[in-house]
Amino acid sequence: MPLPTKDEARQLLEQHVSDEYQRYQARMVATAMEGYAPLFQGDPVLWYLTGLLHDIDFEQFPATHPRESLGWFKAWDYPEDLIHAVESHAYGYNGFTTLPRTKLAAALLATDELCGIFYAYRKLNPVRYGEMKASSIRKKVKEPSFAAKVDRTTIYTGCEHLGVSVDDHIANLIRFLAVLE
Repeated sequence: MPLPTKDEARQLLEQHVSDEYQRYQARMVATAMEGYAPLFQGDPVLWYLTGLLHDIDFEQFPATHPRESLGWFKAWDYPEDLIHAVESHAYGYNGFTTLPRTKLAAALLATDELCGIFYAYRKLNPVRYGEMKASSIRKKVKEPSFAAKVDRTTIYTGCEHLGVSVDDHIANLIRFLAVLE
């Protein structure tokens, strides 16, 4: 099966994910990934789809995530780059030990958890993503009690493998997520 279109991928997301927050977070990550693609000469559609589909099995299989979706992606003959990125975004969880080997995988690792901080910040401070201050987000990243379930280590590891500072990564996400307004 060829890589799905964006519309087909959205349908897959809706088929496997019923939680509205999880769907929204998937769109946030997809939007950020699509924004990163041109900076690393990546295919914007592949990067978007990787972000959109990275957690499609989480709701049904949280204890083994992303094992189920990796099997689906292989069966559907999705690109190895997407499969590797989804596998490495689970680094340190559920027995997954694969670090990112590609910029696509590093971007997903760096972006996934940071989007959780952006979301939580916006819930408390109703400001548009594009109007957020990088310094405010940076403070929240450093504050472990804020969005306490967000794993900051994966953000740092992803940024290191992506080759961007956390400050630049935050600024990039502010810019990329502004289109969600």
